[in-house]
Amino acid sequence: MTFTIEPIGYVRGGRTSPTDDDWGSSRVTIELDAAQVEVDALAGLDAFSHAEIIFLFDRVPEEKIERGARHPRGREDWPLTGILAQRGKNRPNRLGVTICRVLKVDGFRLHVEGLDAIDGTPVIDIKPVMREFLPREEVILPLIYGHLSKRHWPARTALG
Repeated sequence: MTFTIEPIGYVRGGRTSPTDDDWGSSRVTIELDAAQVEVDALAGLDAFSHAEIIFLFDRVPEEKIERGARHPRGREDWPLTGILAQRGKNRPNRLGVTICRVLKVDGFRLHVEGLDAIDGTPVIDIKPVMREFLPREEVILPLIYGHLSKRHWPARTALG
């Protein structure tokens, strides 16, 4: 079965290369495509503190896609882990998901902080973050990912 998904917008500004660390203070604008959504598609989103952004790692070449297990970040001293147990960009469908702080809504533009996507990245969808949709119990992860989170999101070190 094949699906066709068109981006609803694109990341504008921020980084131009996909480095792995220090995304917490990254500020970008998501510019919506008027051919995909109407100007009021973001109406009310500015009342939320956070939005979940679904985007495409469009610059990952087919030959770099992982379909099994790998060592996170290529580090042989870290355990072999399935790609679906990681958040890396080399995923079979190349989809990324990040919860970002909403800074401002301005017509077709959504300004966010903490999106780990680079300038020009296609945005597939945007959803408001609601406490009721987050886990109700403590989120548990292997120790190694707590270490990675501190490098990826330095401002969030209390999480991990």
